[in-house]
Amino acid sequence: MFNPFQKMGQINEMRKQAMQIQRELQAEEVVVDKNGVHIVISGDQKIKELLSNGRSDNDVKDAVNEAIKKSQEAAAKKLSQMGGGLGGLLGGMGQ
Repeated sequence: MFNPFQKMGQINEMRKQAMQIQRELQAEEVVVDKNGVHIVISGDQKIKELLSNGRSDNDVKDAVNEAIKKSQEAAAKKLSQMGGGLGGLLGGMGQ
């Protein structure tokens, strides 16, 4: 017998897991030093620090973060078209 409440419980559990993974990714940092450029980026792809030849460049950092956010939104939109409810489940990840 089909139980819609069981399905909702499974979806809620998946959403909780996705949110936990998002929190863990936000806490992770990757540091890259290459050709005089120093970048610190979080696991959820937000640039936290950008130095070029020892100088901070917040304009570039902000522009790159905006580009990453827009690409994530485009990917989420495409996934929601393909996977039905998956986009809604993960909808808070790029925000």
